[in-house]
Amino acid sequence: MMAELLKRPNVMKKVQEEVRNVVGNKYKVDMEDINKMKYLKCVLKETLRLHPTVPLLVPRQTSASVELGGYHIPANITILINAWAIQRDPKWWENPEEFIPERFENSSIDFKGQDVQFIPFGFGRRSCPGMPFAVTVIEYVMANLLYWFDWKLPVGEIAENLDMTELHGQTINRKNPLHIVPISHFTF
Repeated sequence: MMAELLKRPNVMKKVQEEVRNVVGNKYKVDMEDINKMKYLKCVLKETLRLHPTVPLLVPRQTSASVELGGYHIPANITILINAWAIQRDPKWWENPEEFIPERFENSSIDFKGQDVQFIPFGFGRRSCPGMPFAVTVIEYVMANLLYWFDWKLPVGEIAENLDMTELHGQTINRKNPLHIVPISHFTF
């Protein structure tokens, strides 16, 4: 998320303004504040759409024979669902390779897996049981980081040139570590 925000200063500014306006001059961000941060939720959704932690969902076995998308899938076959590809499918998403948090504004799409085009935590009975906790922790940590600090790349690095290459395996990770400089937003 931080790499995407650094590449797009206008998005970073918008989400930081929201966080700082909601929190105000309080000493800490609380969960009531997080619930009011609509744009932060859009940024998180867009981050997980483009960069799901797990590209292939937990394997499943068909219980019965089924026809799906013109294909015959026999019973008792193990299938893998490619969340990474689904969440970048141009059938579902306009400009699917671009980071556009606004696509989630005024949208009912959520993390629960009810919307087949957005399944970063899987769906159905075998969706990630830690999803509510994970979303809450990410929102809380990011809100605090965005509230307390301004963020910059080290001297000599340019946001437009930030390498977003990922390594794909059981999980997806950045190929190169992200090095950033925190600058305290508040002076005490």
